[in-house]
Amino acid sequence: MPGVDQPPPGTSPPDGPTDGPTGGPGQGVDLRIEGCTALVHGLGGDEGPGGIGFAEGVDLEVVGGLIARVGPPADRSGAVPGEVVDGRGLLAVPGLVNCHTHAAMVLFRGAAEDVDVHTWFNERIWPMESNLTERDVELGALLACAEMLLGGTTTFADHYFHMDAVARAVEVSGARADLGWAAFSTDGEAGRERGLDFALRRRGGAGGRITTSLAPHAPYTVTEPDLAAFAALAREHELPVHLHAAETAEQTRASVARTGATPMQVLDRAGLLDVPLLVAHGTGIVEPDLPLLARAAERGLVGVASSPRFYLKAAHGTTPVRALRGAGVPVGLATDGAASNGDLDLWASLEVTSLVQKSLGGEGDPTWMTSRQVLHHATTQSAQALHLADAGSARGAVGRLAPGHRADVALVDLSAPHLQPVHDLAATLVHATRPGDVRHVVVDGRVVVRDRRLLTVDVPAVLEELRPRLAALTRRDAGRVQTYQP
Repeated sequence: MPGVDQPPPGTSPPDGPTDGPTGGPGQGVDLRIEGCTALVHGLGGDEGPGGIGFAEGVDLEVVGGLIARVGPPADRSGAVPGEVVDGRGLLAVPGLVNCHTHAAMVLFRGAAEDVDVHTWFNERIWPMESNLTERDVELGALLACAEMLLGGTTTFADHYFHMDAVARAVEVSGARADLGWAAFSTDGEAGRERGLDFALRRRGGAGGRITTSLAPHAPYTVTEPDLAAFAALAREHELPVHLHAAETAEQTRASVARTGATPMQVLDRAGLLDVPLLVAHGTGIVEPDLPLLARAAERGLVGVASSPRFYLKAAHGTTPVRALRGAGVPVGLATDGAASNGDLDLWASLEVTSLVQKSLGGEGDPTWMTSRQVLHHATTQSAQALHLADAGSARGAVGRLAPGHRADVALVDLSAPHLQPVHDLAATLVHATRPGDVRHVVVDGRVVVRDRRLLTVDVPAVLEELRPRLAALTRRDAGRVQTYQP
């Protein structure tokens, strides 16, 4: 395939030796993807040791849900693998990682358009969310999981309500997720306890596909003493924290006026930059925040999730990715919920990230945020932001096609007219690929999408149950979850 990078002859493949827990090629393999081109890391280039490249004509072998080998076809005359996927003519990429979303908000897709943020929260979303039942959230999460899996997104970080319902949807769908039950200070101590109970009960669920976080909503809805209480719980129970902060420049200005500190400085005072932390959005991060974030990043504690299409729709500016990169902070890609973003399409987030960072981010530099750099954010940095990049940790590792990482793979069919001809695979992935180009998807070594058909969720049945519920869900006269005031 034109534009393919390969390791120099005689060198080890990227990410070290290819032999994994099988003890040798082809032995005791549960799943083998044969003859594909694979996106690999470790080839140097503009991302240094984590550089993106492509290896042609390789097999991916899976044992016990882990990638055991990525390399040239081995002797196939021995043990027959449990399952074979023909990868010829397909491009294998690590399953995409959606670093921040509210999955069940697909229920409100298109119900809060073309309004300012105050109207969006106070007159549309928070009134409608007050109608949600646990079953509503489960149906919405099932629909969201189906949308993401069909598009090659295998992992998502979710921050919402009725999270046991979301956990059930993850179990059924075969997706991987980090889940946190949103809490506000108006919930009192009961909100913290509910989130902690959920996180402790559900972590490690779905055969290890579910990890959990504590989920205080944001510094403008959770007081500083309550944020400190969440930090203490995170330290005590070894849990990450996932919250919104500095979502807009307006929020940062309001925080300084109200507390004398930026949202990041508030998080630091509360002790949240001393525990594993995922910050959603960060478009209001400013220069004084960078040293604080850099110190946390040096210890591998902080990541930022960026949802650029949502920011364009809401006129929020953009995440300062270049400044964060200079501070060593991993920035993962996300969609936010479908009520703000329109969909859960991470391929679009890849492209918009590149375009916005080159131009609207104030860079004016067409050589910045190359296709390979964007792919690095969508894979390795997204995994780092979710604290899912360490193959030796109990949480496991995603974001790379490498031995020891979870076997989460999307196989992209590049034969469609809008993808041909291929001169640069990275550019094709970032600027031309769409969810419908994904042919097969594997999560934890299990095929969940085959030939563009989802094998785990009965989407027509979900929609049949959901449609009669929509009228009640979208009423806005029964109260609201909170009042937005940055």
